Amino acid sequence: MKTERISKFFRLMPILFSLAFAGPVYADEVIDSINEAIDFYKGGRYTDAVGSLDYASQLIRQKRSEMLTTLLPEPLPDWTAEKATTESAGLAMLGGILSAKRIYHKGASRVTIEISDSAALQSIMSMFSNLMFTATGDGRLKRIGGHKAIIKYVPNTRNGDVTVMVENRCMLFVKGEGVSEQDLIDYASAVNYKKLEKF
Repeated sequence: MKTERISKFFRLMPILFSLAFAGPVYADEVIDSINEAIDFYKGGRYTDAVGSLDYASQLIRQKRSEMLTTLLPEPLPDWTAEKATTESAGLAMLGGILSAKRIYHKGASRVTIEISDSAALQSIMSMFSNLMFTATGDGRLKRIGGHKAIIKYVPNTRNGDVTVMVENRCMLFVKGEGVSEQDLIDYASAVNYKKLEKF
C-alpha cells in the first residue's frame, strides 16, 4: 500500500512542481521534500518517503490557501477589514480542506466571508445543487456573479447569510450580523469570481 501511494504521488509530480514554483519560499521546501522522498524511496525507506511526501503536499495546500486570500474583496466604502486568515487540513480531513476567511466591520455591523475548496465538496455539489431548488426553506434563490446562491435574511435581527456554489468546486459563505440584506449581497458580489472559477 505504501509503495502504491508513493507511485501515485510520483505520477502527480508535474502538477506538484508547477504549484511549487508558485512561490520561491515554498518552492525550495517543496522541492527539497520531494527530492528527500525520492532518496528515501530508492533506499527502501518507504515510511520516511511517505512522511516527506506528506510534508510537501501540506506545503502546497498551505500555499493554495494563501492564494485564496487574494480572492477575498477589499472592504466596501465606510467598512474596515481584519487581516485574512487561512486554514489547510490534510487528506484525512474530508479529502483535504483549503479555506480563507476575512471579517469586515462597520460600527456594530459585521460581515464574515469564507471561501472553502475541498475534494470532498465536489462529491456533495450535485446534491447541494438539487436541494437548493427543492428545499430552500426560508431562503430565496438568486444568481450572484453568475453563480447559484441562496440568501437567508431575518429583518427583525438584521442577521443573515449567503451561500454561493462556484464551478461545482468551491463554496462561498457570507454571514452578516447587524447588517442589511443589501450589505450581504454587496459583499457576496464583490468576490472575484472570475479568478475563483480558475482557482
